[in-house]
Amino acid sequence: MDEHDMLLSPAGVDALRTALTRTGFTSHGIAERLGAQATAAVSRNDYRAALRATEDGDPLDTLIRVFICDQTEPEAAVATALAPLSVAEALAGGLVERYGAGLRAGVDLEPYGEDWWVLADVPASARPGRPLHAEHVLGIGGATHTLIGATVRRPVDTALDLGTGSGVQALHLATHARSVTATDLSERALRFAATTAALNGQDWELLRGDLVAPVAGRRFDLVVSNPPFVVGPGTTTHVYRDSGRVGDAIGAELAAAAPGLLTEGGTMQYLANWVHVAGEAWDERVAGWFAGTGLDAWVIQREVADPMAYVDLWLTDVGETADPQRMAAWLDWFDAHKVEGIGFGIVSVRRGGHADPVVRVEDLRQRVQPPLGDQVAAWFDRQDFLRVRDTEALLAERYRAAEGLQLRQEATMGDEGWGVDRQVLAMPHGLRWTEEIDPLVLALVGGADGRLPLRDQLALLAAAHDVEPDEMAEAAGPIVAHLVERGFIEPVSA
Repeated sequence: MDEHDMLLSPAGVDALRTALTRTGFTSHGIAERLGAQATAAVSRNDYRAALRATEDGDPLDTLIRVFICDQTEPEAAVATALAPLSVAEALAGGLVERYGAGLRAGVDLEPYGEDWWVLADVPASARPGRPLHAEHVLGIGGATHTLIGATVRRPVDTALDLGTGSGVQALHLATHARSVTATDLSERALRFAATTAALNGQDWELLRGDLVAPVAGRRFDLVVSNPPFVVGPGTTTHVYRDSGRVGDAIGAELAAAAPGLLTEGGTMQYLANWVHVAGEAWDERVAGWFAGTGLDAWVIQREVADPMAYVDLWLTDVGETADPQRMAAWLDWFDAHKVEGIGFGIVSVRRGGHADPVVRVEDLRQRVQPPLGDQVAAWFDRQDFLRVRDTEALLAERYRAAEGLQLRQEATMGDEGWGVDRQVLAMPHGLRWTEEIDPLVLALVGGADGRLPLRDQLALLAAAHDVEPDEMAEAAGPIVAHLVERGFIEPVSA
């Protein structure tokens, strides 16, 4: 995109950056001015303490009141705070707008991270009764943070952000990619993204078009996407939410496009919703998205909503709660397609070039150790370890139990004392899996101290249980592979 596609002129962007830096309008500067209690309250949309802390009205106070607390302030005070950016250019670019006797925020200007700023539209909650623009540009929300945390952050040459919106994903990509390309269907979103990039001193290739169309024939080392994943009849009213695809087809479409987007060894990660259809296994249905792609895939479901809650959430998100006909039509579509629930999760795929790609689709509802991206990278690493080892090679390795691994037992008191009913392995960190195990697996994990090859360890267990060593080894192969994939035991050689 060229310089005319920003909200402000290049000189205006430079002037705004100067103003924000000069006044200390950064995450750190705001937290220092407000204090911990008021800062925490602001995150809950409680501005009372923040307004008390900014009554003096210096330039930082004014910017906090306008862009954080959504207040209307006198034009003279706003002019002083934004200098050297003129009020005339700020008004022309939509940064502020006239309201009553003063000026208020025209966009959501959010300090982010250590020294970044993100420009987006003012959220619906801040302007009750004013309908959202059809090309409304979202700020930093829950889904944004989910994808940020889930992205694998290893250094790459080329990265692509599909559906960039305000550009926050691209900001993060630029920290570990030599070049960043970002696309969006909305020309308006690209103006916001271009301004975000320039304000933060970054240079991205910005392209307009639907999903992968603008980069057809090109490949990238890392692709991320927070697409318009909302599931429904295909009605399109807001581009950030509605893809125009029926049902959850956008998730399948991205899966099908991934092989042509990725370099050898490249990774693609995106957020998706999928339907839970009565009489069908949701995980098998989603796994079908990757059939024939040749991709390794790990799909984790983090939440499931019932149709009523789902529709209410997304209508509220754009201020459509007063439209009962829209709600009824949406719910009728779910009923007609026997949709019992809608899952939300993260899709991570890798173009590994293997003839036998691994596809896992599973629930991961527990709280995991952040960042999730590190856990995703480690999962693919474990697949690489397992892929090149048959049972014989697995048994030749030495293993150690994961650091801090816990054993939890449930027991019932009987005539002869406590009788153990269940034994559960629990990981206190990482993916925090818990898994019920039998005494033999417990003995195997308990003996995994990294000193003996697993085959020797199994020989000792076979002798203790009066079982042929080869029989135990054959039975242990799949169990060991599962324990390694989950991370309960780790190869010493890895």
